[in-house]
Amino acid sequence: MGRLLFKNMAFYGYHGVFAAEKEIGQRIEVDVEMHGDFEAAARADDVELGINYVDVYTIVKDIVEEQEFNLLEGLALTIADQILDSYEVKKVVVRVRKPQAPLGGLLDYIEAEIVKTQ
Repeated sequence: MGRLLFKNMAFYGYHGVFAAEKEIGQRIEVDVEMHGDFEAAARADDVELGINYVDVYTIVKDIVEEQEFNLLEGLALTIADQILDSYEVKKVVVRVRKPQAPLGGLLDYIEAEIVKTQ
């Protein structure tokens, strides 16, 4: 079993329950972990046998930038489902962060994590 990790991808999205979040938008950060059998691709050193990194990035980018969610959990679940639909992986872990969540106080970020298996 191997793991591919896409760490701290950053996009601009319009997600949240407050009207201002949907109007102004904000930075959204995403991590994607893909667990599976990548040995054949690794041994052959052949991108056609493995995961296309650009395609994964594009899937995440399109979901974050083109759809709107009230909850980070919904955003993370949609990304996880699309990854599982697109690739033969055993498990996907998606973490979505909102660094400037409007909670009325200081914090580093809010993060939602979804773990799905095939």
